[in-house]
Amino acid sequence: MTEVEICGVNFKNPVIAASGTFGFGREFEEYFSIEKLGGICTKGLTLNKRDGNRGIRIYETPSGLMNSIGLQNPGIDAFIKDELPFMEKQDTVILANLGGSTLKDYLEGAQRLNSTNIHMIELNISCPNVKEGGMSFGIKCNTAYEIVSEVKNICKKPLIVKLSPNAENIKEMAYSCVKAGADGLSLVNTFNALAIDIYKRKPVFNNITAGLSGPCIKPIALRMVYEVSQVVDVPIIGIGGIVNYRDAIEFIMAGAWAVQVGSGNFIKPDICLDIIKGIEEFMDKENVKSLEEIRGIIGRD
Repeated sequence: MTEVEICGVNFKNPVIAASGTFGFGREFEEYFSIEKLGGICTKGLTLNKRDGNRGIRIYETPSGLMNSIGLQNPGIDAFIKDELPFMEKQDTVILANLGGSTLKDYLEGAQRLNSTNIHMIELNISCPNVKEGGMSFGIKCNTAYEIVSEVKNICKKPLIVKLSPNAENIKEMAYSCVKAGADGLSLVNTFNALAIDIYKRKPVFNNITAGLSGPCIKPIALRMVYEVSQVVDVPIIGIGGIVNYRDAIEFIMAGAWAVQVGSGNFIKPDICLDIIKGIEEFMDKENVKSLEEIRGIIGRD
């Protein structure tokens, strides 16, 4: 009843653990059977190992969470060797979140992931482009178009492009990525935000700004998913402050095919199971036979 197919890949339910808050699943296995999830999106992977940012990395805000992790990860080769075998044993869809600082990084990363059994690549274009002075690949449409088209040319997996809410125009960005060959889109990534320590009289984070996530961003993320669903015809995965089944249903009604749960995993390790159960109970109570019946319903004539 809750099954969904995205880009030819079957998900047993529409709930996916989001990149960056679920690691590679090992830490959560002691709390619940992670094969009950529709999918797991890996921690952001880069070609080489990264130690991440210095200083404070996590900071709570009202109804939200700020992070400046800096894509700390073991690198793609170590992931394939040490982490992927564990994930492959789980009966769930694996999405590999791929980041990079240059186009070459993305291309080499995608080539290495091609030879694995992952089901999809989620292309993180919110990474800083070193050739553009640190501006995110996902801010300007022409830059995003270039990187998506280049990666798509060599990618042998379904390519989901993760959009930044900080893009100059989210609808134009979505259209550009699909035109470049994206098989699907996920949105939104974190919002660029600022926190200040008034006693130290300095920013909380060493990098000054950081990414904001959690329930506080949900209404804006929801609006963006709706807007994007009106201009593209590829599957959309909704992300942003989802902490209960009602949030998930809202994203689906706005046009999402599936959802990713991020910050909520820190609130309650098995929160995804609550959301899955809630969706099932909602569908039963409301006599909804498939999620397709309500997908994008608010945008229908």
